[in-house]
Amino acid sequence: MSTPQHPTPQAAPAWQTAPGASYAAAGPVYTSPIPVVRTHLGNAIASEWTKIRSVRSTMWTLGVYVLLVVGIGLGAGAIVAANASEQDLSGDTALPFGFFGLLLGSMCVITLGVLTTASEYGTGMIRTTMVACPSRGRVLAAKAIVFFAVAFTVTLVASAFVAVIQVAMLSGAREPSGAEWLKATVGVSLYLALLGLLSLAVGSIIRHSAGAITIMIGLLLAPLVIAIFMFSSSLESLRQALFEYSIPSQLSVFYAASLSESGPSGWDPLWIALGTTAVVLGAAFVLLEKRDV
Repeated sequence: MSTPQHPTPQAAPAWQTAPGASYAAAGPVYTSPIPVVRTHLGNAIASEWTKIRSVRSTMWTLGVYVLLVVGIGLGAGAIVAANASEQDLSGDTALPFGFFGLLLGSMCVITLGVLTTASEYGTGMIRTTMVACPSRGRVLAAKAIVFFAVAFTVTLVASAFVAVIQVAMLSGAREPSGAEWLKATVGVSLYLALLGLLSLAVGSIIRHSAGAITIMIGLLLAPLVIAIFMFSSSLESLRQALFEYSIPSQLSVFYAASLSESGPSGWDPLWIALGTTAVVLGAAFVLLEKRDV
């Protein structure tokens, strides 16, 4: 009969520590080859830039936006050039004819602003985003910075192109001053970028693409439409306020062609948009920190 063999105890690997042993006596310690770096806002901006430029809806929305701004703007200029005499244009510049394309194109800016935030809640991608970047305020700030830069740049290029072509096309019109050029290009681009940023904040608050877009389209069109159908004399003051502070009326101020004789003038619409956007965006930051993802 053979004697039963008992397993011989084996020594633990050098990298394993015995119970109660200190880390100092443990020998070699595993170190990850992946460097651990402290993330910052720049990383979040890079992530959001990758998202916004790789999503098909961005290219389609911006493509339609540029088509509306350039197509309608140059179309309006061509119609005027073909039908107006030099006497009709002698006192005005050619810049205001770019207003029509930007007014319709503003709906594209609104849509893209909402989709930048609200679409992630619809697909559930927001959970992955927040896991990758637990700082919620940093995520929203990165989205706002990237969107504002994109909206401002695209609007500036499109509006400047239309303005240059229109001035060359309508040679009988008055030559615009430097201030008029600035308002019709940089000023209107800042205003529309802020309008899109307001839409982004509303999308973050509502968390529903269709609902947020509906609210913003209503904000764009409803005041002017309501004012048009207010016939009662007792509502004249309300009618005038709705008319003067509607978005189309404020947008026309940048072309020195205000739809009303009173109300905002100069750079006032830009400060109104800046204040409104700051308040709503601040509310979006607060709610994002308080609510569940």
